[in-house]
Amino acid sequence: MAGRSDHLELHAVVTRNIRALVEARQRFEERKSGTERMADAITRFAGTLRFVYLQAAVVGGWILCNVGILPGVHPFDPFPFVMLAVLCSIEAIFLATLVLITQNRMAEIADRRADLDLQINLLAEHEVTKLLGVVDAIATKLQVDVPDLASIDTLREEVEPQIVLEEIEQAEEDVEKRSRGDDPDEGPPSFWVEGPR
Repeated sequence: MAGRSDHLELHAVVTRNIRALVEARQRFEERKSGTERMADAITRFAGTLRFVYLQAAVVGGWILCNVGILPGVHPFDPFPFVMLAVLCSIEAIFLATLVLITQNRMAEIADRRADLDLQINLLAEHEVTKLLGVVDAIATKLQVDVPDLASIDTLREEVEPQIVLEEIEQAEEDVEKRSRGDDPDEGPPSFWVEGPR
């Protein structure tokens, strides 16, 4: 019975999370301007095989009309098809711009998701640290012998995100210095700070 209630509770949590994600995505779509919607629609269509076939048909038809082999069709852009080249260049400029607009929006969404992931990871790390403190207190109260106490004490210390970011930046600078032939100073990581006991 307990297993079934746990399963139902987990199902409710998963359903709630999925609903929250879908609602957030719908709100984001509703906030899009008409220009962004148009850019998305065009780039979606330009990324399909239907667009490739249409493009090939238009270019092929243009060339056939202008090489003089179709009876009754007077060439309006004879070889080397300067007008066709200009139109294709203009199309490429607009498509590239629209793709960049869409990619910028996708990067914004990815940044927001990364921020959410970071917040969840920091919260989980904080909760695990607190749980380790509680488990350690229980073990002490029950006089349970815990092997490798030093590593458990290290795990009970909270990680400061700002210090971790500074360590990453320092490591990147050290790699750049090594690639230039400089010898960076080696130092121990300093991102572990003493948490509340």
